Amino acid sequence: MKKRQKRIALVNDITGFGRCSITVELPLISAMKIQACPLPTAILSVHTGFTPHFLDDYTGRMVPYMKNWEQHGIVFDGICTGFLGSLDQINIVEYFIHRFKRKHTKVMVDPVMGDYGRLYSSYTAEMCREMRRLLKWADLVTPNLTEACQLLDVPYPKDGKVTETELYTMARALADKGPEQVVITGLSDEKHIKNYVYEKNGSPNFVVKDKVGADRSGTGDAFAAIVAGSLINGLSLNEAVEKAANFINRVLEYTVELDLPWNYGLAFEEYLTELK
Repeated sequence: MKKRQKRIALVNDITGFGRCSITVELPLISAMKIQACPLPTAILSVHTGFTPHFLDDYTGRMVPYMKNWEQHGIVFDGICTGFLGSLDQINIVEYFIHRFKRKHTKVMVDPVMGDYGRLYSSYTAEMCREMRRLLKWADLVTPNLTEACQLLDVPYPKDGKVTETELYTMARALADKGPEQVVITGLSDEKHIKNYVYEKNGSPNFVVKDKVGADRSGTGDAFAAIVAGSLINGLSLNEAVEKAANFINRVLEYTVELDLPWNYGLAFEEYLTELK
């Protein structure tokens, strides 16, 4: 059989400065020897953690862009979705998945909607309801606790405290909506960051790492990219989450050494050769 390079479509925004979204995902996935193909939802000069910022909404150009891909017969091994800025974009992404998902294509949905019990300012209750439609297409979903609660339409737990039994119930409920694999990300206490890993036909477990520094922009994008690339390269879900968590912790240590502002993101560039 002729050898073929693997390929992932990245549905997210492109941000010029601040290390988030496709600007993070593309180099990490490329370093894993996978072709990364951006489908932009917007183009920003800096991300929204900077004031002011320039934003060019790409919604009106997404459908012609993807139809041209279809004309060229481009096929993907993976489709990764990230932050979506409107109901129209959710509809377009569902259409994209419907058109491009093949039997071998792994769809990974990172439902970037909020954190710490609060939705991002651009998200409405209606958008949260519509985001749930993407779950039926997903093979993997990677919400944080806030996003998992929104996708399930359940209250955010008091002080963000949740038991292992509650996590199991949430992960199973998410899996019942479509995805075989669920990772509830960014569960933290004073000293640790935990990711709860669930598969329909496996035993759930935690991947636990020491907490390094404070929250930084783009960390979730880096996590999703490395997990996606690892799965496409044949690793198990647990191995993929472990690889992502280890890489991010190492890069966080270096980023803290550089004393970069939180909105400058992760200084990952010097460690790209460690991703194989």
